[in-house]
Amino acid sequence: MRTLLILLFLSKCITAQELPARWDDLTASDFPKALEKSSQTCILPIGILEKHGPHVPIGSDLIHVREWAIRASKKEYAVVFPDYFYGQINEARQQPGTFSLPSKLIWDLMEATIEEIARNGFKKIVIINGHGGNPEFIRFFMQSQLDKRRDYAVFFFEPTRDEAFNAKIAQMRKSDPANDQHAGEKETSLLSYYRPDLVQMEKAGQESSVNQNRLPIPAYTAIGWYAKFPNHYAGEGAKGNPELGKVYADFEIESLAKALKQIKADTKTLQLQKEFYDRVDNLNK
Repeated sequence: MRTLLILLFLSKCITAQELPARWDDLTASDFPKALEKSSQTCILPIGILEKHGPHVPIGSDLIHVREWAIRASKKEYAVVFPDYFYGQINEARQQPGTFSLPSKLIWDLMEATIEEIARNGFKKIVIINGHGGNPEFIRFFMQSQLDKRRDYAVFFFEPTRDEAFNAKIAQMRKSDPANDQHAGEKETSLLSYYRPDLVQMEKAGQESSVNQNRLPIPAYTAIGWYAKFPNHYAGEGAKGNPELGKVYADFEIESLAKALKQIKADTKTLQLQKEFYDRVDNLNK
C-alpha cells in the first residue's frame, strides 16, 4: 500500500511539471514535445533598448513584450523565443544606452532569426512588438516574405481595443492619451506592474516631456520626432500606476492568448501561401 501511494505521488509530481514556454528554458529532449504542444507555433517578442524618460528602464519595451508573451503562453501554449531587441531606433541615438544597429543588419538578423525558428520545426511564427518605432519595419519585412516560397507563415499580432476596454481605461487615466507617446502614463504603468523594482517614480518629473513643435511643416521627416521631443520623453510618467498597468497587461495577455488559439488551429494561411507561390511559379509557363 505504501509503495502504491509513493508511485501515485511521484506520478502526480511528474504530471504537475509544466513544459517551459521559453525556448532557452527547454531541454533538447523536450523540444519535440514543445513543438507538438504548441502546434508548431513560436512567439517572437520584439523589444528595443532605448531611453524611457529618466524614470523607467532602458529595456522597458523588451521587458513588456517578454512578460506579455510568457503570460499569454501560460493560457495558450506556444514556444517563446528569447530576448530580441534588434529593431529600428535611430531616432534615439543621441541618448545614453540606446542600442541601434545598421538598417541592413537588423533586416538580415530578422530574416536569419525567422529562418532558424522555422528550421527548428515551427510552421507559424507570431511576432508581437513592444516598440513604437518598429511596426513599419515589421510590416515591410512581412510583405517581403512573399518574395520566395516558404513552408512557414509569419503573423504580426496587435491587440484591437473594444469600446468597453476604452471606456474602462478612460475612467482610470490621469493624463491626456493624445500626449502619452513614450515613457508616459501607459508605459510607466505597465512597468510599474511588471517590474516595480526597476521604476524610479521620483525621477519622472526631472525632464521636460512637452512637445516643443520646432519643425512646423506639413510633411514627415526623419528628424521630426527629435524636433518634437529632444529628451526622447513624451507623456506624463509621474501619473503612471500599477493598477492601470494591470488593466493594460491583462487585456493584452488575454487578447494574445485568444489569437494564439486561432492561429494554432489555422490551416488556411499556409494553403493560401502555397496557392500564391504556385501561381507565381506558373505565371509564364
